[in-house]
Amino acid sequence: MSTLVLEIEPLATTVSVTPDDFTVDLADGRRIFVPLAWYPRLLNASDAERQNWRLLGDGYAIEWPDLDEHIGIEGLLAGRHSGESPKSLEHWLASRRDSRQ
Repeated sequence: MSTLVLEIEPLATTVSVTPDDFTVDLADGRRIFVPLAWYPRLLNASDAERQNWRLLGDGYAIEWPDLDEHIGIEGLLAGRHSGESPKSLEHWLASRRDSRQ
């Protein structure tokens, strides 16, 4: 079995988010479409929270500070979904419900 070795680090230049997915434009001209269902915090966020993103470093990752969500571009290219456990997600969802009361 061979291992993929990236010759250059993939970097994001911009992100756009819809109710169903998000799109990442890469510095090399590629565009990645990612379903929000892969990242439950994004799926359960408000539109305003989804739109509040920023690139980390030169674009090696995307951060949604309101959601404490960080997604690396290499992981997106590898097809990795959120690694958050169901228990952690439920705790996060409960804390959001509590803060709204």
